Amino acid sequence: MKRLIDLLLSLIATAILLLPILITALLVKLTSRGPAVYWSDRVGKNNAIFRMPKFRSMRIDTPAVATHLLDKPEQYLTPVGSFLRKSSLDELPQLWSILKGDMSFVGPRPALFNQHDLIALRTEKQVHTIPPGLTGWAQVNGRDELPIPVKVEMDAYYLAHQSLLMDFRILWMTFFKVVRRDGITH
Repeated sequence: MKRLIDLLLSLIATAILLLPILITALLVKLTSRGPAVYWSDRVGKNNAIFRMPKFRSMRIDTPAVATHLLDKPEQYLTPVGSFLRKSSLDELPQLWSILKGDMSFVGPRPALFNQHDLIALRTEKQVHTIPPGLTGWAQVNGRDELPIPVKVEMDAYYLAHQSLLMDFRILWMTFFKVVRRDGITH
């Protein structure tokens, strides 16, 4: 049932958001060198690696590490990068990953392939057994502000309590977090 809802919601969202997606792609291309979409290797269900698209908010010479590990991450932002991140518009291409089945709307945020500490903790807590999500319980309870062990505890809570009702609650909470730009540190 969850997969069917993911498919329907992603098709509807893509149709509704097509114009903002095209405008965002154009803004990225016009304000910085490189492609509009950045594909990063992410860890999916059962720790399988998949390629996740995002609108590029960082310069093309940015090291391939989690943003919080960069010294002065703001120096790598493109002219529209900060806006894309704060508005979460950089996440729109992930609708493709949901359509493909690599991601769900709700689940733990996909780790970068080199976030070994996060991957190990999620594997220990069995969180790796569910698809990653565009948003999740940790996202609506702190986002970038949460230390990795706390994030994994939130992911484990979601694993233990997941339901369609909880998913809709998280989606609803995400909408308000994005509008208020809560929990975004860069």
